[in-house]
Amino acid sequence: MREKAVFNWSGGKDSMLALHKVLKEGQFEVVALLTTLNEKYNRISMHGVRATLLEKQTESLGIPLKKILLPEMADMEIYSRIMQQETAYWKKQGVSAFLFGDLFLEDIRAYREKQLAGSGIRPVFPVWQYGTRQAAIDIIRMGYKAVLTSVDASKLDEHFAGKDFDEKLLADLPAEVDPCGENGEFHSFVYNGPLFSEPIDFTAGDTVFKSYEIKESSVSTGFYFSDLIPV
Repeated sequence: MREKAVFNWSGGKDSMLALHKVLKEGQFEVVALLTTLNEKYNRISMHGVRATLLEKQTESLGIPLKKILLPEMADMEIYSRIMQQETAYWKKQGVSAFLFGDLFLEDIRAYREKQLAGSGIRPVFPVWQYGTRQAAIDIIRMGYKAVLTSVDASKLDEHFAGKDFDEKLLADLPAEVDPCGENGEFHSFVYNGPLFSEPIDFTAGDTVFKSYEIKESSVSTGFYFSDLIPV
């Protein structure tokens, strides 16, 4: 029997690359895609994608979705408590692994490992150290279609929000920006590709800017969000 796993799903290209690899290798039975959403706006955290599009996406992928609603501006203590409850629930369902699409951020990996330590569920990183340039090229050449839904205003201009993640985009990215946005430069939404039973239809809405202040700092920055409207 395959090992039961839950995939911590963002709806973006890195998650898609990791899921593709996991399903191809066949070691795990992915019983659910687990996604955190902003409770106030009912959108994917950081990505800004509407829950209705997330639902259409996971339906097309044919894997059950489990949504976790987080209060707006939830701190790490709140997030950790909610995730501990979620972990305990999945352990009772026979799940022994949580899958993550992280590529190279050591601090994020260490945090996930610490949170799951002693829970009976182990963290697995299918695309760890994949190489972000190669990962970007591979996700495109596999035939997946993605669009940038949010971009860090301190790293990229507004016009990048809403652009398709393709080879032209990679060529246009500034040299200091990671090809997969692994440092948080941008986030994406995958709307078609080999694992989809049908593409996710949407139209591009307005691009809006939302600012935020970095804690314990006078620095103020923000993100440009491209609103994707379900068709």
